[in-house]
Amino acid sequence: MINDILKKLGFGDKEIEVYLAILKNGKIAPADLAKTTGINRTTIYSVTKELIQKGVIAQDLGGSVTYFVATPPGDLNQIAKREEKQLEEKKGLIDSAIKELATLAGQTKYSIPKIVFVAEEDLDNYLYKQTPIWIESILANDKTWWGFQDSNLVRYYEKWIDWTWESGLSKEVNLKLLSNESAEELKDKQFPRRKIKFWKEAKEFDSTLWIAGDYLIMVVTNQSPHYLVEIHDATLAHSLRLVFKGIWNGLK
Repeated sequence: MINDILKKLGFGDKEIEVYLAILKNGKIAPADLAKTTGINRTTIYSVTKELIQKGVIAQDLGGSVTYFVATPPGDLNQIAKREEKQLEEKKGLIDSAIKELATLAGQTKYSIPKIVFVAEEDLDNYLYKQTPIWIESILANDKTWWGFQDSNLVRYYEKWIDWTWESGLSKEVNLKLLSNESAEELKDKQFPRRKIKFWKEAKEFDSTLWIAGDYLIMVVTNQSPHYLVEIHDATLAHSLRLVFKGIWNGLK
């Protein structure tokens, strides 16, 4: 039992054997310790050095012969205290590293992509929660919400669409979406600055894809369960924004 506990505390097999032998004898010379454990004296000195560092044994140098003495078992607490001190030091180093790395990252022209998956049961709430964030990113770019909108999205999330354009959040945002021919009914749901062009080549397009500032959002609503995938990546969003701008400008 005690062997398993000491192993979990970081003791090696030989350290356990030597430590328990010293503890049982109270005070023992290296030669006797080697004889008791069956471990050669060279290894004994190496192992006892580690045990001294752990604080569980000490050397008695008062006489002509060196003895190893076990410290009180309660001194095992020193192991935890040392680890706590090391942990605090590591936390301090990590905090310093974070600050310096954040400064370096701020000087780069790329971002680390962040990907979020949202299942159907959370999708409606996520749309309402995330819309202000998307709009803020749109306003920091070209003030236009680009992309392709599958008509199925309107069928299931029309309340959210109306809220987005009636809430005032999007008062400075222009929306330019491509859609398939089956979305003809969207013409009756136009809001100011909300423009939709019908792209006949997109009949097989079966999901909604938005470019909202530095965010790419894909929403699948033509199958159940619905889901949303969001990618926060400025470089990728910029490239796809150029693609949709080109398609938009090429359509009558």
